[in-house]
Amino acid sequence: MITDIAEKIGAGERLTYDDGLRLFYHPNVTELGMLADHVRMQKHPEPVITYNIGRNINYTNICWVRCKFCAFYRPPGDQEGYTLPEEEIFRKVEDLIDVGGNEPESCEILMQGGLNPKLKIEYYEHLFSEITHRYPATYLHSLSVAEIVYLAHISKISVEEALIRLRDAGLKSLPGAGAEVLADEVRDAIASRKESTQEWLDVHRLAHRIGMKSTATMMFGSVETIEHRLQHLVRVRELQDESLDVSDGYFTAFISWSFQPEGTELPDMRKATGYDYLRTTAVARLMLDNIENIQASYVTQGPKIAQIALRYGINDFGSTMMEENVISAGGVSFVMPTDEIERLIEDAGFSAQRRNTRYETVLSH
Repeated sequence: MITDIAEKIGAGERLTYDDGLRLFYHPNVTELGMLADHVRMQKHPEPVITYNIGRNINYTNICWVRCKFCAFYRPPGDQEGYTLPEEEIFRKVEDLIDVGGNEPESCEILMQGGLNPKLKIEYYEHLFSEITHRYPATYLHSLSVAEIVYLAHISKISVEEALIRLRDAGLKSLPGAGAEVLADEVRDAIASRKESTQEWLDVHRLAHRIGMKSTATMMFGSVETIEHRLQHLVRVRELQDESLDVSDGYFTAFISWSFQPEGTELPDMRKATGYDYLRTTAVARLMLDNIENIQASYVTQGPKIAQIALRYGINDFGSTMMEENVISAGGVSFVMPTDEIERLIEDAGFSAQRRNTRYETVLSH
């Protein structure tokens, strides 16, 4: 029974690590959903689910890191490796604005790619400045921690200098990409050449301190344990506490998704089930009491599980994701237009509301 935990939630008390373990191992997923839905309604009393209009631009797939869970990368020198020409990137941006409209900073661009040894800080400064000045409707929510740490390294500058220069060039916020699971034993097993847990946290801490917002993520279902997942949630919560106390930047949202093994170096891993996703989503809502928004991952879970998750603590359906190449390289390719996202939200009993990356309402299309 978790009656005592339900009472703590009702009283607005923070859950402990041990509470979180009990929730993860609680056999009744529906009860977890009811608790998470209660907390969602406390934070977001209006029957509204938000979404945004955005697209991924995977500008390069060249990467030397060779993460075992990634089916997207190609090593330097591979014939299938690419770096998109500027004009092709601009065409993708224009396609996004055709769909999302011209309201300033209303169209999200999620630029992510591999760790390409040829792309130093000047490449990103030029590209981001061009996008920002040419297309004021865009909002650059781009680059993983790994990309930032690497471009700083090959440019022979500090991570802080890199973040400041990227911000000044037009980068508005950081996605939570690359968090995977914030436990070094897991990271060493699936991505030993990527940044450590502490480095991931430190880069987001730095971004928050210079006024940038970011999101936090978790990719579960590879080699981690339930205890690892809970450690991840607690570490994200602790950093959010710190950032809210000392800076203007903070995590705007948390997103979890399950590992997709096809085409990776871990092809024999069994995919996480829909129940596992719903359980993890509900526990995240209950543990992350200082993060306002929990976002669905229909790209990995599909529209039906994502729709059910709206009753498991989620208040945001995510982005239209006009293009997605990283996760889809692992065999999953759920991408939906705006009208289908709105239909799913409304069919679940909510009103659909478009928002921008800052979670502010967008009034026009």
